[in-house]
Parts: sequence; structure tokens; C-alpha cells
Amino acid sequence: FPVVFTGETLELRGWLRTKDVTEFAGLWMREDGPSGPIEFDNMRERRLSGTTEWTQYSIVLPLNPSARIVGLGALLAGEGVLWVDDIELLVAGRPVEDVLDPAAGSTPREFGAASGIEEVSLSTAQTENLALLGKVWGFVKYHHPSVTAGQVDWDHELFRVMPSILEAEDGVSAGLLLSEWIADLGESEPCDPCAELPSDIHLAPDIDWIFDTDGLGESLSHRLAQIYRNRPAAVEHRYVDHVPGVGNPDFANEASYASPPLPDAGFRTLALFRFWNIIEYWHPYRDVIGEDWDSVLREFIPRVMAADSDSAYRLTMMEFTARINDTHANLWRELDLRPPRGTAQLPVIIRFIEGRPVVTGFSHPVLGPDTGLEVGDVIEKIAGRSVDSLVETWGPFYAASNRSGRLRDIARTLTRGDAGPVRVAGVRSGASFQTTARRIPLDKLNLTRDRTHDLPGETFQMLAEDVAYLKLSSVVASEAADYIQQAVAAVVLVVDIRNYPNEFVVFDLGEHLVKDATPFAQFTRADSSNPGGFLMSEPVSLEPAEPYYPGKIVILVDEVSQSQAEYTAMALRAAPNALVVGSTTAGADGNVSSVPLPGGVVSMISGIGVFYPDGTPTQRVGIVPDVEVSPTIAGIRAGRDEVLEAGVSRALGREFRLAQ
Repeated sequence: FPVVFTGETLELRGWLRTKDVTEFAGLWMREDGPSGPIEFDNMRERRLSGTTEWTQYSIVLPLNPSARIVGLGALLAGEGVLWVDDIELLVAGRPVEDVLDPAAGSTPREFGAASGIEEVSLSTAQTENLALLGKVWGFVKYHHPSVTAGQVDWDHELFRVMPSILEAEDGVSAGLLLSEWIADLGESEPCDPCAELPSDIHLAPDIDWIFDTDGLGESLSHRLAQIYRNRPAAVEHRYVDHVPGVGNPDFANEASYASPPLPDAGFRTLALFRFWNIIEYWHPYRDVIGEDWDSVLREFIPRVMAADSDSAYRLTMMEFTARINDTHANLWRELDLRPPRGTAQLPVIIRFIEGRPVVTGFSHPVLGPDTGLEVGDVIEKIAGRSVDSLVETWGPFYAASNRSGRLRDIARTLTRGDAGPVRVAGVRSGASFQTTARRIPLDKLNLTRDRTHDLPGETFQMLAEDVAYLKLSSVVASEAADYIQQAVAAVVLVVDIRNYPNEFVVFDLGEHLVKDATPFAQFTRADSSNPGGFLMSEPVSLEPAEPYYPGKIVILVDEVSQSQAEYTAMALRAAPNALVVGSTTAGADGNVSSVPLPGGVVSMISGIGVFYPDGTPTQRVGIVPDVEVSPTIAGIRAGRDEVLEAGVSRALGREFRLAQ
């Protein structure tokens, strides 16, 4: 549970009894910070084993100031039986229930597990009023000192004011209610010094709306403007921190309200408001979402209010988070809910080639060919439904920065469904075909075969006397200099990033490809004094190191190149004589931040902005190749790697073909 209390120590007490324990038993407690575990004890050193009668035990840990989450329980290692009773947690010697800070993290005690908000069929006026509430609630959350300091449980306050907003007759009435609600927080103290918007800000906050007296009413607009003008130059936010050394936002202090799994109407609305405002104030790519974010809020308010089943709620939130068009933004624990659903799929690998779903391989060496499907087959219908209609229907549930990333993910689950036979129709070598293939349980298939498009075999290979090849899906950072030493006499070095790098090799590898310090990227990070504002960093550079590779570099990318793979491609293409070959990448770059939501739902967002040194963006754009080459259906059927062959041919100045 979240750390929403202060004190010097945490103590876990509990009564244990054991029988025939072969290794050890004990209590355990762990404190987690933004980057992982920071304090831990599991009584291992006490060697509680064998058979013992009821005895009270205790674990004491210092309460680390960086702690965000505390986990606790009892464990049994080896064989035997462990009984546990009367577990209690104390903070600085006091029961935790006596010291809980209601500011954030735990379910508000006034409401328990229920918000008191009943599900209603919303009128247009109610939807507009709730949209205003969501925006005002979020603005105050990140600007008012009482809320940013954690003196008020802001989730709690949402549930207090929402019933009156639902009953408001119109926007004027709702505005007056919100003005009175904010007044209860007290006046903002004059700031000294006050925050100012930097002149060189990369992305400015979108706060013009708070000065709209016609839309908000004079009273509400005045209160919001006063809060904004009195924001201090330095502020610690209760609901958001920043990961040390990186700077992406950390939302660990947000409560997940994991029980019950279906949050009620109020908690569902809270989920919507929380994610919407995190994007509004802490998402570095807010400006490239591609649609009016206010309109998306209005669209989803009645939908999330009406989501009266667990799956309906999660699917609605999945579709909502996908609207920011960020491949990192997904409900990662809920992917089994998105269509197509099922526990089996055809034992074939599908990839969209020339805009059509094509069989490119098999996820089972025997059952795959047994389907009757062949490499190079175009799939047009599954169980009588056209693939085009399936893609259109399923697309909204697949979070993606661009179309290539969305089709990549749909292809991975395209044939999923119930185990057993299914009718498949398509085109093979220009002629139509139909066959009945059998879906196989997922646990019998190799579902990682579609995660890379690089060559089989060793990490480093010599494809010809003058062509060296290095794939990053199995690269080892500590061996980077060895790879370069082996390749140093080759005319061309192919670096294959049609995958996700096995290790972070941006600097270990990149330093051998440049003669001088070479900038390759810069980042934007949130300005905590100006929520919604983002500042650009100084460029980051590759520093030269021996051995130096003097030849031509061909960097291969495609739709499976995402995030760290894209960042690596940015770095390596800064080298002299580097050429990026392939197709547009997934367009989701930057360290990710987790977003906890009610019902135990977790999303993620790209947490920092990544740009080339000249300011050229990568989000949604991806790594745009210098030479655009995509596989063809004929090439897939012939077993050729047309992208690699084209890149090497371009670098050599003559035709190159891989040996079959």
C-alpha cells in the first residue's frame, strides 16, 4: 500500500507457528521507491525452521524518505507448514491506522470502497458540467499549495463535489459551485519568489481557458487565475515526483484502489479525470496527440459512467488511453480483454506486407505447416469475416503512435480465438484459396518469433568478406569493442535494429563509430513550477573511443523498432557514413512512466520527449529512413531479406544478395 504517513521506523509484528519447515519461515516487509526496492527484511538470517509453537516476531525497518509503497506478509521457503495470525503494522511505534495521512494513497475512509456516486444516464448539460469539473479538479490538483502539499485528499474531494455538479442545471450554476468548492481550500498565500514561464520553454502549459470569464464565470475564473499567479517557483507535488537521473514523471503516490475490480461510477470517473490530467500536465507529447483532448474528455465521460461491468470499464479505459496515440500507453495487464479474445491462435506468424496480412513464418515447427498455410500467403478472411473489417473494428483498442505500430500489434493476435478449426481464405501466388486450419493453445506456441526481423544465428556475423553484420536482439554491451575489432576491415557494417536491443548499447557501441564528440539527441522534461510546461535539455553526445570503425554503416529499422531501439538508431545514425534503411518505426520514444488507475488498472505513457539535436521530433514520426525499403510479398515467399540486401547494395555500390 502507498506510504501516506511519516515517521522514523516501520515495524511489522505477527504471530507464527511452524511444523517441519525444512528451510526457513518468517515475516517479510519491503519498501519500494521510484526506482525499486530500497529497504527489505524477510527474517532469513534468523533461520526459523523445524517445529515451533506460537511466537510473536517483529521486523523493524527505517522508514526511508524515498519510500512510496510498502509490501508485507509471511513466507515459507522449502517444505513444511506455516501458520500466521494477528499481523499488525506500526509507524514509529503507533498502529498504522492511527497515523494514516488521508492526503493521498488509501481509499478515502469517508467513502470506503464506494464513492457514493450512482451510475446515471447523463444529459448533455451534465456531461459538459462534469468535463468542467474534470478540468478544474486537475488544474487545482497540480497548482493549489494545499493540494500539492498533500494536505487534502483530492480524490476524496472529487467525490464530495461531484453530486452537486451532477445536479447543477447549467454551466453557470456549475461554475459557481466550483468556485465555492475551491474557496473552501483557503486563499493561496502570496508566493516569494513566484514561478515564471521561461522564455525558452519548448512546450507551454495550456492554461488560457482559466482566464475565460465568459465560459467559466467571473468568480471561478478569478479563483483559478489567483491560484495560477500565486504558484511558487519551487514546489513539491504530492501526486507527482520525477525519477532521479532521468526526469520522467513518477505517479507512485496515486492510489490504485485495486478492490473492488469494478470501481463504481465515481471511481470510474476518477480514473478518467486522473489520466486526462496527467496527459494535460505531464505528457511531453501533448501537442502531437492529433485531436482535441478536451473533446476526447467529453466523449468518454458518459461512456465510462455507463461501463457497468468489469470488462466494459477496462475496455473503455483501454480505448481512452489509446487516444493519445502513444504506443507506450496501454492497459498492460488487460491485453487479454482486447479483441480478438481467446486462448488459442493459428500457429503462423502474420505481418502486414504491402498493407496486407501475410504469413511470414510459423510459431510451431510442425503444427504450423500442418495448417496448410504457406509462407507468402495473404490472409483475406478469417471465419468468414474480412480482415479489413476486423482491423477497422479492433483498431481503437490498440494503442499506437502510428499506423505501422498498430498493424504490427494487430498482426500478432489476428488469428486468435477458441481452440479448434477455423476457416481461412486468402490469396496464394495470385490465386484464391480456402482452407480449414486449427487454432492451437497459446502455451504450445513460440509467440516471440514475431518480435524480431533480424537474421538467425550469431550476434556478429561476416555475411561476406567485406560485409559485417551485428544484430542488437542478442548484443552484449561489454563486447562492443570486440564486435568492432572483428568488423574493422569490412567495407560495410550492418547494424540490425529490427528488434529490441538485448542491452543498452547506445554509448558502448556508438563511441566506436565517431571520430569526434557527436551530438545525437536532446530531451524535454516537465517544469514542475509550470505544470504542463516542458523545457529542452542540452544535446547528449557520443564520445569517440578506440577501436574506430572507418567504413560505411547500414542501420536497419522497421515497425518492430520501438523506444530504446529508436533511441539507438538516432545515436548510430549520427556517425559519419551512416545510412538508415528500412521502413518507419513505431514512433514511441522516451522513458516510460506508469499510471495507476482505480480497479488496479495500470497504464503507461512516454515520460520524456526525445528529439534530434535540431529539434526534429521522433514521437509518432518514428525513425524516418534515409532509404525507404519494405519487404514485398514476392520477397517473403522467396525467403529473401530485401531490406538488408538493398541497404548493403546501396553502401557497396553494387548488387548484394544474401546466400540462401
